[in-house]
Amino acid sequence: MTGFFLASQILLWIAVGVLGVLVAALARQVGVLHERIAPAGALTLHQKVNVGDKAPEMTLETLDGRQVAIGGKRRRHGQLIFFLSPDCPVCKTLLPVVRSASGAERGWLDVVLASDGDAAAHRRLAMAEGLTGFDYVLSEELGRSLGVSKLPYAVLIDEEGNIASLGLVNNREHLESLFEAKERRVASIQEYLARG
Repeated sequence: MTGFFLASQILLWIAVGVLGVLVAALARQVGVLHERIAPAGALTLHQKVNVGDKAPEMTLETLDGRQVAIGGKRRRHGQLIFFLSPDCPVCKTLLPVVRSASGAERGWLDVVLASDGDAAAHRRLAMAEGLTGFDYVLSEELGRSLGVSKLPYAVLIDEEGNIASLGLVNNREHLESLFEAKERRVASIQEYLARG
């Protein structure tokens, strides 16, 4: 009986060793695969404006009646304009990311939520999602002037009033790629990787 118990212990340790080697090999393969896959940035669709263009300057009224300036030179603050809709489920899933980015980047970034349509529906969205602290504007002209055709869409305007980056943003990585593109002074992460 003792011999059987000893043999089973030896076989168990051999199995654990083989399993450890297999896990290490699998982890290495995942690492290799991760290196081969380039990060996907915000998708830039055929647009009316390009990175480096002067952003349109306009003063718009927010849902709560205040005035907010879009574009133009700003003292040490860029501006992220996030286009959304009350009936866009992807937009709603990105709102926590937008809130997080607003808090993390507040030292240099002002966030403006933008859309068009029924003001009452947008007020309900703002209340339901806790967006009352954001400037929230309704302007079809703003969307048209920035070439917004699909949602959720974001445009990052730098401190000088120029378009720093823009694109369709479907997840956190897409939104963060706008900041990364601005920092690296490229139109998109794809352009940066193509240079590399």
